[in-house]
Amino acid sequence: MYFDLNDKSSTLAKIALLCCVTISSSAFAKSATEIVILSDKQMRGDSSYTVSTMNIIRPDWTRSMSMKSWTKGQDLSLVLVTAPAKDKGSASLKRQKEMWNWIPSIERVIKIAPSMLSQSWMGSDFTNDDLINQSSIVVDYQHRLIEEQIIDGDNSYVIDAIAKPDAPVVWSKIRLWVSTESYLQRKVEFYDEFDDLVNTMETFDVKQMGGRLIATRMIMIPADKPGNKTEMLTHEAQFDFDIGDDFFSQSQMKALRD
Repeated sequence: MYFDLNDKSSTLAKIALLCCVTISSSAFAKSATEIVILSDKQMRGDSSYTVSTMNIIRPDWTRSMSMKSWTKGQDLSLVLVTAPAKDKGSASLKRQKEMWNWIPSIERVIKIAPSMLSQSWMGSDFTNDDLINQSSIVVDYQHRLIEEQIIDGDNSYVIDAIAKPDAPVVWSKIRLWVSTESYLQRKVEFYDEFDDLVNTMETFDVKQMGGRLIATRMIMIPADKPGNKTEMLTHEAQFDFDIGDDFFSQSQMKALRD
């Protein structure tokens, strides 16, 4: 199509056409919130079961734990520690906005108060909030698409998730790198209320497991503790199976065995 740039009406027509093209192409683009929802669903599905190992790594020692995890939707999750012997049977439960830990050695259920969400889970670099309240990223934050970057060879959306006013969350801001192809989270940065970086999570070794692509290795690195990190390795995964809400209960949490 030809435009005479000396013709004012032709110039206006060209500008209008370019605007229409821009609007048309952007109309099909996913919003930041839609990307975050797809990412959350890719990680967990309608339901999920995983078998994994957590390696807590310090400059002068390393400790490993084995665990099984179940989730249903965005509101139900249960994590069971299966090894080592001294931690075996410990469990964490989330139902909607409430969370509990079961400590078999003292036979006590401890409710996790909002002030405890930022505390370390089982001595790792993951917090209680990170491990059993992950779906909060969808409902408790506003999302803004920043740009696209390459992470571990994977083109990724960069999205800032800003906590909604009065949301019961640990992190005031979370920056996510979400794969444009698989919608897996390839990198996540966690910021406190002063906008200081606290933790960084990176994901690796993307594989087909349980009928979908998942990152089978995650590493959480605290910003202010050189040499400290926690590695999570996923060995088995299943998704989108039938599981009742009553599975996610305090009685089930106490009764679960390896």
